[in-house]
Amino acid sequence: MSGDGDPARVVVLDVNETLSDLAPLRARFAEVGADEALAATWFAAVLREGMALAAVGQQAAFAEIGAHVLDVLLPADLTLQRAAAVDHVLGAFSGLSVHPDVPDGLRALREQGVRVLTLSNGAAAVAQGLLERAGVADLVEATLSVADAGVWKPAAAAYAHAVAWSGEPAAAHLLVAVHPWDVHGAQQAGWSGALVDRSGTTPYPGYLDAPVLRVRDLTDLAARLGR
Repeated sequence: MSGDGDPARVVVLDVNETLSDLAPLRARFAEVGADEALAATWFAAVLREGMALAAVGQQAAFAEIGAHVLDVLLPADLTLQRAAAVDHVLGAFSGLSVHPDVPDGLRALREQGVRVLTLSNGAAAVAQGLLERAGVADLVEATLSVADAGVWKPAAAAYAHAVAWSGEPAAAHLLVAVHPWDVHGAQQAGWSGALVDRSGTTPYPGYLDAPVLRVRDLTDLAARLGR
């Protein structure tokens, strides 16, 4: 649904954490001799660096930023040589799985005739691989990356890239993400936003635009949009 209550014609899904389960990253940190809790710190730091570049109209690849932040954060005493440890952790992205609700949710959305795209701060190839491993790549019209926009989300140009690709007006797009900052960025760009809250306990900052929808998962999203 768009901000004026019209049905969304294009559902645009965030990828990292929204579709992909990043839990295996914790094991990768442990396997190289680091505290598995460092995974959350690392991911937040990668987002921080990408957004800092976006604030000045620049970007770097997720993998490049991720490798640098790992090199900074990993402890000195590792089970692998440092470069190999960095590669081992980043290699998790080539084998991640989707959350259990994703396949049924995508099928339900497509059955409603909704166009489905992904828009990631990571590489399009990583998103495509994730969908292919889950057997749902045929349900997604395109896997878009901010690499082609020149800046990371939540910069307006990232969302404008998806609008240009779809050919639909901004108000026809619904951004679906687990990240409040992504929902806010999309709504500032003229989209609607849906927050996915699988735990049911995600706090939403009062200083960000409230999401048009707050859903449990993608199956819940499809049910809400189909009403």
